[in-house]
Amino acid sequence: MTEVRASHILVDNEEHAKQLKLKIDRDEASFEDLAKEHSDCPSSEKGGDLGFFGRGKMAKPFERKAFELDEGEISDPVETQFGWHLIKKTGEK
Repeated sequence: MTEVRASHILVDNEEHAKQLKLKIDRDEASFEDLAKEHSDCPSSEKGGDLGFFGRGKMAKPFERKAFELDEGEISDPVETQFGWHLIKKTGEK
């Protein structure tokens, strides 16, 4: 079974997520630093790293996007019941 490794930044609104994505796209800050500073998830301590996970382990919209991304790619904001996520795919096995 395929698993992906992903990191994320979790915030409470879409506008905040978009602002963070813009900073990453402009090379103003790294994904990992922004995760440590802004993410509402305990994974923020590890730069947003969630480790490897298979299908059925994450909220559906999150999982769908994580599996779609190319390695190293960062998503646009994705909404789940937990809030708004930026997702960075960091591996696949």
